[in-house]
Amino acid sequence: MIFGKHINRYYLRFAPMLLLGLATLVAVDYLQLIIPELYQMVIDGMHVGTVTVDGAVHVFNMDFLLERVCMPMVWVILGVCIGRFLWRICFFGSSIMLEADLRGRMFDHARLLSREYYQVNKVGNLMSLFTNDLDTVQECFGWGVMMFCDAVFMGILTVSKMWVMDPFLTVLSLIPMALLLCSATVLGSYMAKKWDKRQAAFSQLSDFAQESFSGIAVIKAFVKESLELMAFKKLNVENEDANVAHTKASVLMRVLVTLFVESVICVILGYGGYLVYNDKFSAGQLVEFISYFTSVVWPIMAVSELIDMTSRGRASLDRVGALLDAEVTVTDREGVRELKDVRGDIEFRNLTFRYPDGEFDALENVSFTIKAGENVGLVGKTGSGKTTLVDLLLRTYNVPDGTVFLDGQDVNDVSIRSVREACAYVPQDNFLFSDTIGHNIAFGVDSYDYDAVVEHAKLADVDDNIQGFQLGYDTVLGERGVTVSGGQKQRISIARALLRNSPVLILDDSVSAVDTKTEKAILANLRATRAGKTTILIAHRISTIEGLDKILFIDEGRLVDAGTHAELLARCEDYRKMVELQKLEEKGGVRHG
Repeated sequence: MIFGKHINRYYLRFAPMLLLGLATLVAVDYLQLIIPELYQMVIDGMHVGTVTVDGAVHVFNMDFLLERVCMPMVWVILGVCIGRFLWRICFFGSSIMLEADLRGRMFDHARLLSREYYQVNKVGNLMSLFTNDLDTVQECFGWGVMMFCDAVFMGILTVSKMWVMDPFLTVLSLIPMALLLCSATVLGSYMAKKWDKRQAAFSQLSDFAQESFSGIAVIKAFVKESLELMAFKKLNVENEDANVAHTKASVLMRVLVTLFVESVICVILGYGGYLVYNDKFSAGQLVEFISYFTSVVWPIMAVSELIDMTSRGRASLDRVGALLDAEVTVTDREGVRELKDVRGDIEFRNLTFRYPDGEFDALENVSFTIKAGENVGLVGKTGSGKTTLVDLLLRTYNVPDGTVFLDGQDVNDVSIRSVREACAYVPQDNFLFSDTIGHNIAFGVDSYDYDAVVEHAKLADVDDNIQGFQLGYDTVLGERGVTVSGGQKQRISIARALLRNSPVLILDDSVSAVDTKTEKAILANLRATRAGKTTILIAHRISTIEGLDKILFIDEGRLVDAGTHAELLARCEDYRKMVELQKLEEKGGVRHG
């Protein structure tokens, strides 16, 4: 059994099922202890010819055998079978429901965690929490409760029956068992450390495999298959060593159990045989006592197994708890309002921002205004802070009060959900799900409308490409959209954002993988369909944003200048140099070296 703040609630929640399973388990234990008494009657009856039951002497014949041995045995076996079925349903059924509920809580909490959390914790490690660790916790809850209760009640019932038969022989039998229990306790803490290392090794292996599969195209392109194989082999050996170390400790415990059990059997046969020789025990009673001892072996083994299981379960529960206890750093404050009827006015007011793990400011004293319906371009060198600006508008990170406003309202005073619902966002990585193209485009809306999907795919100039697939919009994309090219992926992502028809549209370098002709077609469609709505376009190519209403030129986290393309050419030397440099690159006039 394992306890902790994330699992204790389930003992109360499933208390009726656990109590029913406990009652059934006790009944099964009681019925199982009737069987040694039946063995004793058969052996004594065969040896003496008579059997004493409740002080009365009965002749051992076929009628007695059928009536007093066989029929009770049938009822005992039937009761044990029914009882075992019931307690398995109760204990294991509740543990499966615990696993499902805990997995749901983990996923629900994971979706609230900030991007910062996922930058530190890798996907492979997180997946091992949802698989291996949860399986271990589930096993400890179901089997753990059963083993603990069975060990207690079976042990008490069995030892009491052994004590009634011969106290001294009972003490002799239990001394090695006490030593076994002490040994198992010492091994338990050692095994917990080994299990923790085993899980950590598995997480590293899982994360490496997941990353390699995702980047298989890059690995093949650079002919690094051998290098990846060597790295995988190293992690695989580490995982193997961790598993072997834990298995050695587990096997050692089982060897100790066998050693102590067999030694006790020798003691019982030796001293019990002496009692039979002196007519203090009958042969049937000796067999009955040995049967009781074999019954008490299970509780002792259950305790040792429980220690092993608890050590693993506690380590896994700690890892699961670390996820559930992870702080949700980006969240609504109390009393926030819902942002309604959004027009699309945006203002940044003296914003200075540093990433939680950053050593310097990513943005410094940035101020600008975007009016509703304006088409605005963000341009600057790589790493200048363009994506950071839109991330802060979407509340991906916390922002200082009084620095970012949407429709004149501080984004900290309105709900995060309403801010993000007002914006349609096409990120740089253009993530697509392993689903049909149609459902990927319709991801941002509540219902699937084929005609609307096709219409917005045409606006993103990707309809012809999609129709070229054999299944069209029903084509299922590979993981992360590997079925389509980079340009097609970008345009499908744009279609997905356009379908939302949000007051604010943010395109983060979203036409970089398409040719100039396709880019112009997409931009023309944006101007035609988003009249009166705000559009923010982040780009590296000046040709992409030169026709927009306003251009924000950012360099090293600072807003250098803002204005139209013509205005920036006239008064901003750095902007002018960037334009001239790109023109030279397009003409092939730049020398590298």
